[in-house]
Amino acid sequence: MTCRKALNTFDLKFITTLLALIVLMSAQMSCQQGNSSGNIPADATDSIPADTIPQETVTPMDTLAHIFTTDYVMGRFDPAEHPDFTLIDNKYASREGMYLRKDAYAAFLNMYEHALKDGIQLQIRSATRNFYAQKGIWEAKWTGERKIENGENLSETTPDPVERARKILRYSSMPGSSRHHWGTDIDLNNLENDWFDTGEGLTLYKWLQQHAHEYGYCQTYTAGRPYGYFEERWHWTYTPVSARLTAFAEANLKNEMIEGFLGSESAVTIDVVKHYVLGINQQCNKLEARN
Repeated sequence: MTCRKALNTFDLKFITTLLALIVLMSAQMSCQQGNSSGNIPADATDSIPADTIPQETVTPMDTLAHIFTTDYVMGRFDPAEHPDFTLIDNKYASREGMYLRKDAYAAFLNMYEHALKDGIQLQIRSATRNFYAQKGIWEAKWTGERKIENGENLSETTPDPVERARKILRYSSMPGSSRHHWGTDIDLNNLENDWFDTGEGLTLYKWLQQHAHEYGYCQTYTAGRPYGYFEERWHWTYTPVSARLTAFAEANLKNEMIEGFLGSESAVTIDVVKHYVLGINQQCNKLEARN
């Protein structure tokens, strides 16, 4: 009797322990299945190529760390370190190392896939440029190290600082005033307007005119505006964010803030904020992404 009682007590403890192990293993298997079905933790997506992230895991703008400040609008930050930015996969770019806002990039990926189905391959030629990258472009043109259109060396042909700045402003922004600071604007495929007149370029441009708005993109610099940069058929902006940034710049950015580079003293005379930062295709302040 004593031995049987001891055995019954042992059996009961064994069965209880076994049941607890079964419950624990079932819970672990359920968690693993949940993660394998696409529910990727938010802090894990940065290590995954953007084109492999399921759409439901792309962080919407309202939950990004966006805090619009004058430093942000003026590009005084490093996009490689900013939580709202992501590296553009080489598959979609003409060169390595370019960054874009995560929301603008997600919309571009959708637009890219649609275009590809229609036989058109979009390629990002330029994306985010912070203040210091833009300063390099501007000062190279200012000093004549880099010629402007038609091979003109501005250091030789244009001694007047305001006139020299106006010539650069045909196609290049003053540092601190470029929409490329924002991570919302991209240059696509070719940087010459003539390329979009015929053949592949014309087909691509017509496709963008017809479909880009479906993904929140708008041609920033069109023909016929009263002032601002010359027409750029390659330059497109992600309006769900850039429209907000344009409004922020209108309210907060002043010409006197645009400084720290050669020729910056001409910003006030030219009224760069009104004529260039705000001198865009006004339709780009009205569009919203439809998908």
